[in-house]
Amino acid sequence: MQKHLPLVTITSQKKWALPDVRELWSFRELLWILVTRDIKIRYKQTAIGILWALLQPLLTMVVFSVIFGKLGNLPSDSVPYPVFVMTALLPWQLFTKALTQGSASMVTMGGMMGKIYFPRLIAPLSSVLSGAVDFVIALAILIAMMFWYGVVPGWEIMLAPLFVLLGLASALAVALWLSAINAKYRDVQQAMPFLTQIWMFITPVIYPTSMIPQGWKWLFVLNPMVSVIDGFRWSLLGVRPPDMSSLLISSLSVLVLLVTGLIYFARFEKNFVDSL
Repeated sequence: MQKHLPLVTITSQKKWALPDVRELWSFRELLWILVTRDIKIRYKQTAIGILWALLQPLLTMVVFSVIFGKLGNLPSDSVPYPVFVMTALLPWQLFTKALTQGSASMVTMGGMMGKIYFPRLIAPLSSVLSGAVDFVIALAILIAMMFWYGVVPGWEIMLAPLFVLLGLASALAVALWLSAINAKYRDVQQAMPFLTQIWMFITPVIYPTSMIPQGWKWLFVLNPMVSVIDGFRWSLLGVRPPDMSSLLISSLSVLVLLVTGLIYFARFEKNFVDSL
C-alpha cells in the first residue's frame, strides 16, 4: 500500500509577526546542508583551501601590530600588542563575514527560493553560522600566540562563548535588516565594504576602550561589538572587564535589533521572490 505524505498548507503570515520557530526547526537539516555548502563554496578551487581561515587573521594581525603597535605605539592594556589585537580580530572577522554574507544571502539564494519552499529565515541564518567555522579554525592561532607570550587565562575563559554568541546575534540582527532591504535595493551590496571599514574604526579592535573620552562612551557602547570584543579580551587575557552597564546597553540594543529585524523580515519575506 502506498504511503501518503501529510498535507502541508503554506500560508502567508500576518503583517507584523515573528517567524514560526517550529517551522524553522523542522527545516534544521536543510540549514545544516546550506551551512556546509557555504563553507565548501568559499574555498572551492583555492590552492591552500581552508588555510585561508588562518592566514587572513594572521596577516592582518602582523600589519596592525607593525603600524598601530610599533609605529603608532597604541596602548594594549599591559599585554603584548599582537595578542591584544588578535583577540579582537577573531570576533571582529566573525562578525564581518557573517554580516557580509548574511546581508547578501537573499540574493545569492534567490534561484533556490523560486524553485522550492523553505523558511526564508534559513538564508541569512545559514550564512551567519557558516562564518563560525573559520572562527574555530583561527582560534588555534590565538591559542598558540597566548602560549608563546606566556598569557594564561583564568576562570573567565568559561564566559568566552557567551561573547561569541553575542557577536553572532549582533551579525544576525543587522543582517536581517540588510538582507531584506538588499532584496529590493542592491545599494546594500555596494555599501557593505564601506560600512564594515567604518564600523571597525568605531570598535576597539586596534585600541582599548579606555582611550574613549568619558563623555562619548554612552554613544560608543551602543555599538554591540564593543562589549563583544571587550568581553572576549577579558575572558582570555584577564584585562579590564567590560563595564556592566555598557554590556547591558549593548545586549539590549542587540535584542531590539534582533526582534525588530525578525518582524521586519517576516513582514516582507512573501515578496522576496518577486523582488529578486
